[in-house]
Amino acid sequence: QVQLVESGGGLVQAGGSLRLSCAASGRTFSSYAMGWFRQAPGKEREFVAAVTWNGNSAYSANSVKGRFTISRDNAKNTVYLQMNSLKPEDTAVYYCAARYGSGLLSRQYEYDYWGQGTQVTVSS
Repeated sequence: QVQLVESGGGLVQAGGSLRLSCAASGRTFSSYAMGWFRQAPGKEREFVAAVTWNGNSAYSANSVKGRFTISRDNAKNTVYLQMNSLKPEDTAVYYCAARYGSGLLSRQYEYDYWGQGTQVTVSS
């Protein structure tokens, strides 16, 4: 069992940066594959980025590739999403998710645990 709490969202101008954090409870965080998803108003939740349990491999959606970077610090039980060159279309609620085990997971049903989300708003 793991509980996830996101933070770091807010209002930023287009072209700006934000870093989201997702703090996980539990002593086995390093055994979990982690991911970030987002949901814009009126749209379905979509995959943003994923990282393996040890942080050695990461994968991101084409829409954010080159702008967003996922990383993790297992000593701090935290996964991060560094977001640069933000665009108005990045406006959404951002969620982190966890699944026990290995792999780079890009589908919602592959994850067992979800945070409550943090709002990111990018103004033009």
